[in-house]
Amino acid sequence: MRRWGFSLTAAAIIGLAACSPNEGDAPVDQTDGLIAEEDLSGQALNAAIQAGDEHLEWLEEVEGEDALGFARLQNERALGLLQSDPRYQVLYDQALEVLESTDRIPYVAVRGGELWNFWRDGQNIHGLWRKTSVESYATGSPEWDVVLDVDALAAEEEKNWVWGGSTCLGPDYRHCILTLSDGGSDAAVRREFDTETRTFVEDGFVIPQTKGSAAWVDENTLLIATSLEADETTTSGYPFVVKRWTRGTPIEDAVTVYSGRAADVGVWPARFEQADGTAYFIAIQRESFFEGVYWLLPEAATGEPIALPLPRKSTPQALFDGQLVFSTEEDWAPIEDGPTYPAGAVLSIDMAALAETGELPEVKTVFVPDSRQSVGSVAATANHLLMVINDNVVSHLEAFTYSGGAWTSQPVEAPENASISIVTADDQSDLAYVNVSGFLTPETLYRVSAELTLEPAMSAPAWFDAEGMVVEQRQARSGDGTMIPYFIVRREDAAGPQPTLLYAYGGFQVSLTPSYSGVRGRLWLENGGTYVLANIRGGGEFGPAWHQAGLRTNRQRIFDDLIAVAEDLIHTGETTPAQLGVMGGSNGGLLTGVMYTQRPDLWGAVISQVPLLDMMRFHLLLAGASWQDEYGFPDENEDERNFLRAISPVHNVETDGDYPPIFILTSTKDDRVHPGHARKLAFLLDQLGHEMLYYENIEGGHSAAANLREAAKRQSLEYVFLMQTLMDRVEGEN
Repeated sequence: MRRWGFSLTAAAIIGLAACSPNEGDAPVDQTDGLIAEEDLSGQALNAAIQAGDEHLEWLEEVEGEDALGFARLQNERALGLLQSDPRYQVLYDQALEVLESTDRIPYVAVRGGELWNFWRDGQNIHGLWRKTSVESYATGSPEWDVVLDVDALAAEEEKNWVWGGSTCLGPDYRHCILTLSDGGSDAAVRREFDTETRTFVEDGFVIPQTKGSAAWVDENTLLIATSLEADETTTSGYPFVVKRWTRGTPIEDAVTVYSGRAADVGVWPARFEQADGTAYFIAIQRESFFEGVYWLLPEAATGEPIALPLPRKSTPQALFDGQLVFSTEEDWAPIEDGPTYPAGAVLSIDMAALAETGELPEVKTVFVPDSRQSVGSVAATANHLLMVINDNVVSHLEAFTYSGGAWTSQPVEAPENASISIVTADDQSDLAYVNVSGFLTPETLYRVSAELTLEPAMSAPAWFDAEGMVVEQRQARSGDGTMIPYFIVRREDAAGPQPTLLYAYGGFQVSLTPSYSGVRGRLWLENGGTYVLANIRGGGEFGPAWHQAGLRTNRQRIFDDLIAVAEDLIHTGETTPAQLGVMGGSNGGLLTGVMYTQRPDLWGAVISQVPLLDMMRFHLLLAGASWQDEYGFPDENEDERNFLRAISPVHNVETDGDYPPIFILTSTKDDRVHPGHARKLAFLLDQLGHEMLYYENIEGGHSAAANLREAAKRQSLEYVFLMQTLMDRVEGEN
């Protein structure tokens, strides 16, 4: 199977969003400011009003002079306090060595029997797009053929180009659409590139900067979705019209083949192709973040769209042996008096029969997880459907085949107690690669052989001394009795409570699994820190039900889960409140913001990265409308509005509250989670005199780092902050 032109999982949509639109087409009341009259109960907000700012909306002006002035002033203060610490330069050098190392595994994608890779290091800041042969890659020291030098392109065009990926047309993969953003934003330029001549095509396809996507129909035709026109853009900022664009014609003359609604999250095109070259064209309509319709565009994307009879909450995963394999995110009973398939199941149907009739063919069961399992990555080779199955947050690999109208499987022997992910697979051969890692075990890339054995291909270096360190999986009882698993990584001989960093996400069905981080190991674990990863609800570790338990007004369960883990760490003597820090980004930034306001007594430090913090206006800022299916509809549902008001960090800071030090980080170029969220909380805390540091990267997008040096800088700042707050202060007290 060729990859979808647009990835369909909730996690992937977070790659386009961050975290569903307003239901219905009623206009949004744009006058509802941060501090509406009914919301004036918070002491902190009253203090802001008394300080002369009624709404703080000036901080929502992304490039506003006053907003950037505030950011620069806070940057100067934060950098002065953190970079003057003698440990900063040591940590930065260590982090940069890891991030820019040429010993990293060059992960690849299979295209036409060749292996393609995008690479950045100390000499190639913007990166190299390159390829090699399977044989050369197998040596462990492949000879790379550079197809595009993005550094040279950035210098020539005087742009801060950040690579966003490529969409290429098989079988020769000569015709490609490259995605490049200026500074790392989600909005990007898409340009046609010829991999044979290694040049951008003169008078070729060019889509100006937009949040959208493209999929090839043939070498002279694209399916495109762009947000270039306001009347074709959803309230979330994404396109809702898919068009067919023919080479040599203006983009304005592209013909609409499917149109959704402005109230959708977005609509995107995709090409779905099987091994014999048969291609299917799909328009993916996301009516909300988790629900949508897949529209088949027959006759080379010129026919009348046909709604595929799939569950509204489902994700196509692969096309294997004529079977469309998909997972369900809801219980599904497609036939009256027929079986009900549970949420989290992997099923299949005959794609050719579906395309011919538009009716639902017989549904086949591929795999049904139990209550403590979930399905990870799925990919097809010519002879096997590979599937990662997570069992109590530990992975194993299965290989499925389809024969005689039924699915069978066999396990693939792999390292135990590790995280496994499928890196790439080729539907026209048995070529596939999987990655295996753990908290203390560096990544190893394995080639999956035709006999379903794992052959080591490459290994990453060990960046820190793990001797004497141990990993344990424990459980904490949440407020409603649910047992919440978490991993703890620490020194086996640690005596007494230790400085501890707790990390969690808790949203959008995103699973957190054990993974190796050379930066975390060098900067935190080797310096005596303990690391904890919490698998709280809201994630996908145990399937859709684990996620859906914390949606909208049930979100307090997610917060209670993290509180339970923190309290368990303190109760068991692993740490103390003064030594315990919590970190999270994006949705996890909201999580840490709530931890700051709801349970400040639990933490010695809080780090909130690219966060959502104003939950009364999140749906009005950038992609925020797309996340209402997760958080609630504040303009349409009074109960949800009241709940969001009760948890919104910027609305719940008290003037005289006793809060731990907090470090808030964001990026000016983040066009997914608006930097205004972070700016507002920083401004309030600064006005109230609470201990706060704020850093805004002027470039970098939602990752808050446009290049590896910025990434090293950000992480070094964070770990210095943790050392100053969780290590130094406790030592000083002793």
